[in-house]
Amino acid sequence: SGLRPRPRPERAMCARRPRAGDGVRRAATDALHRRVLPELARASTRAVRGDLVNPLSEELLDIASGAAEAAAQFLVQGWAQRTVVSTKSSGTDVVTQMDRGSEALLVEAILDKRPDDAILGEEGGTRAGTSGVRWVIDPLDGTVNYLYGFPVWAVSVAAFVDGVPTVGVVHAPALAAVWRGVAGGFAQANGVPIHASQCQDLGMALVATGFGYEAAVRSEQGAIVAGLLPRVRDIRRAGAAAVDMCWVAQGVVDAYFERGTHLWDRAAAMVICAEAGARVGGISDDHATDAMTVAAAPGVYEPLRGLLSEMGVAT
Repeated sequence: SGLRPRPRPERAMCARRPRAGDGVRRAATDALHRRVLPELARASTRAVRGDLVNPLSEELLDIASGAAEAAAQFLVQGWAQRTVVSTKSSGTDVVTQMDRGSEALLVEAILDKRPDDAILGEEGGTRAGTSGVRWVIDPLDGTVNYLYGFPVWAVSVAAFVDGVPTVGVVHAPALAAVWRGVAGGFAQANGVPIHASQCQDLGMALVATGFGYEAAVRSEQGAIVAGLLPRVRDIRRAGAAAVDMCWVAQGVVDAYFERGTHLWDRAAAMVICAEAGARVGGISDDHATDAMTVAAAPGVYEPLRGLLSEMGVAT
């Protein structure tokens, strides 16, 4: 099938039940974020800078990388103080004070460098601009994971130029992963080029998905997964759309689909997927929407969309 070996994920520890060895793990995490991740970010930027022929793309990449790294470090350092401050679509769709603090930091970092740009932020940090550049930011994709100490969460920063997705950075500090993409340029994970898988058979595809927070929606999504499961290799549900899509770009999974994402969830990862050779769209066309996002290796993209349509998934 051309599938690559899948790395075995480590089991996450529930933050609310301290266990022996927590101090060692905490010290290792501290060292990771003091030394390793900043160096990965610097190495990744050095690796691609000479390949970018568009000065604007280079500038936007530098800003996105720096802002995402700063927000990621803020979230890591503030994890012990996390608290729920509000909910959105349901009682389980939570917002922490760290979501809001991370978004404020991102907005400040962007406007400090480019005060005339527009911004769309998940937590309300939205403003108009006059430059033709629009930033789409998710300060904490995977808030429930972050709240529980499950390591799949990320900061997502994208830049659109004249409406075209141009730069994407997804920084997942608990996974020690930084994905970057530039339209017409490259897609990388920690400075190393990445490519979508070569899977050609949907029956052999490892497929990621996600669920909404409203009970009725989750019931419908569960029925779709139940119908899909016998027709693919297996299903994975990690809880952060941006990371799921970056895993498609990296070949860690072969495909991803989800109903109910928002532009800030998918914007940065769309750039990374496209430059890694994956295809991204909806059910009936190549435009991902809030109603449905599909990202997949080219060999299983159309078969997955066709199967989902056959199962009655709306566009």
